[in-house]
Amino acid sequence: MGAGHDHGHTHGAGGTAAAAHRGTLRVALAITLALMVVEIIGGVLADSLALVADAAHMATDALGLGMALLAIHFANRPPSRNRTFGYARAEILAAFANCLLLLGVGGYVLYEAVQRFLSPAGTHGGLMIVFGLIGLVANSVSLTLLMRGQKESLNVRGAFLEVAADALGSLAVMISAAVILLTGWQAADPIASLAIGLLIVPRTVKLLRETLDVLLEAAPKNVDMAEVRAHILALDGVEDVHDLHAWTITSGLPVLSAHVVVSSEVLSAIGHEKLLHELQGCLGHHFDVEHCTFQLEPSGHAEHEARLCH
Repeated sequence: MGAGHDHGHTHGAGGTAAAAHRGTLRVALAITLALMVVEIIGGVLADSLALVADAAHMATDALGLGMALLAIHFANRPPSRNRTFGYARAEILAAFANCLLLLGVGGYVLYEAVQRFLSPAGTHGGLMIVFGLIGLVANSVSLTLLMRGQKESLNVRGAFLEVAADALGSLAVMISAAVILLTGWQAADPIASLAIGLLIVPRTVKLLRETLDVLLEAAPKNVDMAEVRAHILALDGVEDVHDLHAWTITSGLPVLSAHVVVSSEVLSAIGHEKLLHELQGCLGHHFDVEHCTFQLEPSGHAEHEARLCH
């Protein structure tokens, strides 16, 4: 006979970690859309690939921010009988889609930069500096707004990294414009475009790896499964632990489940409830996992389960 118990925790009225930053995402989206239009105009007027590339990145960022907000909306819908965790995983799916979009934009920028090397154009450095400065200021505002949220949510972190790449892209535009103005060297424009592309790709690969870990239900980064097992086994009366799993539903929502084999004497002496409290206290104190489900089993029950499975 086993005993199951679930100890859950919530993340405030907003639900997922990203929900608390919905307002800042909306402001960042408005800034990004306005800046995208400004840089498209600037790229055409200055005949600058770097500005056009940055504007293309802005368009992708706007789509990514829009998807992030949509994901928050779905993620905070209440659970149903068939979707017991609701739509919390929608946040991770949006982050994954953002990664694919960013990789596509990075590849496009790199390709266009090579084409500009082969066919140089007359770029107007003065206009580039003006529009690059506008982009840098606007992106700095968005970065300030998203700074706190990117530490709490993969979804918000994806948006933060996109805006950070844009800010660095604007800086690259200004540097290339200064070079063109001072030396007349037109190759500075495609070089800045290459820099923008190279800023996009590595950060995106890192975020993609993190989102894939969540989708593949890998153990959370801050949870050492060997230590978790050791802490559980160290409790008085615990003889073994099996079917131990830890994964992440969405940012800020790690969960853990385990079958804990306990001696019958200890179960009789202290009772199921006290042992469950000790298990929860152990994991809550040493690890950042409070949403736990334990099944307490007497010795020999695992062999019974195995026979039933076969």
